[in-house]
Amino acid sequence: MKPIRLALLTAAGLVLRGVARAQTPEATAPAKAAGMSEQEVLFWLLMGLLGLLLGALLLVGITIVVQMKPQLRQLYDLPTVHNTWSGKVLGLLVGDATLVRGEYKDEMLDHDYDGIHEFDNDLPPWWKYGFGFTIVFAFVYVGYYHLTTKGQLQVAEYETEMRQAALLVSAGSDDPTKLTTYLALTTAADLGEGKSIYTTNCAPCHGANAEGKVGPNLTDEYWLHGGEVNHVYKTIKYGIPSKGMVAWKGKLSGKQILQVTSYALSLQGSNPANAKPPQGEKEVPGGKPVAGL
Repeated sequence: MKPIRLALLTAAGLVLRGVARAQTPEATAPAKAAGMSEQEVLFWLLMGLLGLLLGALLLVGITIVVQMKPQLRQLYDLPTVHNTWSGKVLGLLVGDATLVRGEYKDEMLDHDYDGIHEFDNDLPPWWKYGFGFTIVFAFVYVGYYHLTTKGQLQVAEYETEMRQAALLVSAGSDDPTKLTTYLALTTAADLGEGKSIYTTNCAPCHGANAEGKVGPNLTDEYWLHGGEVNHVYKTIKYGIPSKGMVAWKGKLSGKQILQVTSYALSLQGSNPANAKPPQGEKEVPGGKPVAGL
């Protein structure tokens, strides 16, 4: 008995030491920082209890079906039950999947094509149910979206989302949906600064002479997102993430973006060697911008 008492005393001492350490500020501070709120704890506790309850009910149901399988089989074999829909549902519990798989008649038809024989079997019920569901869904879809016009089609949904997105964007000078009205810079100092910025940041993708590498050629008349100075300015500032064009907003000032934009446009028609084939649409001259930076 002595060793048992000694072991119990040792275990009790370890438990008390653990409780005492847990009550110290050093031990409780990290727990509070990483702990969940009372509502979250209660939510996950209830979810855990619900999961345990559903698991227990499922286990009880399976146990009942297994224990009563002989009686269910006898009930299923009754002629008044076997061919009914409820009887076929009962058949799923005793191992007969006729409700889902259907019945195989194995009656061979009288025609023969290249040695291929065809049996006169119905389509599986699951296929029929699925086909019927698609028909019902088609009528509901056409009625909701095309007849009552309560549902928005793709174009209308896109336009609604764009209007909602515009409400979230500030209407100030930093609005990406508002085109600027800058003039291209032409002084040697501005173009020289633009060339320096281009060489450092743009040449790896567009080439040292803007001939195009990963990015498009900037010296021809074709543009993917507009070749007017304010369109190019917008492309550089906000980028085109879907095509790998990074946004230089926050990395370059507005003056620097206009300088590199002006330098890129000054290379129009320079015809560098190994120029990349044209991409996009040919730029059509439009209205002139009315303001400078």
